[in-house]
Amino acid sequence: MKWIVISFVLFIAFIVGLLVVGTRGDIGLVSSNYYAEELKHNEKMIQLENTQRLTEQPQFKFKEHSVVVDYSALSKMENGKLTVLRPSDSRLDHAFEITEVKGENQSFELKVWEPGLYRVSLTWTMEGKDYYIEKLMVL
Repeated sequence: MKWIVISFVLFIAFIVGLLVVGTRGDIGLVSSNYYAEELKHNEKMIQLENTQRLTEQPQFKFKEHSVVVDYSALSKMENGKLTVLRPSDSRLDHAFEITEVKGENQSFELKVWEPGLYRVSLTWTMEGKDYYIEKLMVL
């Protein structure tokens, strides 16, 4: 009888310990309005399909402390947005508006950066259609 009570008390202490450890952890989302962005999923799928139909897609690369977008149709973009997200640390996120560009590439300086995994995405409008591309990159 004594061992059953001791086992029961230890089990309850274990469960309470799990609850305490689980509630103290920092839960950081990639975006502060994550759920609102997920509602736009269908729109994003259409943009991805438009991008896949292109004969040439934009390419991203890290060069020193910058992200370089290489794309022959970059000058035809009506508007665009480049987003560089660091999934593990939102302080390192960057967003850039793409203005009219002459040439086939544009460089965007990352003022604050650390080595690691980044999610680089580009959303743009060209000839009345919306496009979206996303790449995982390591700096």
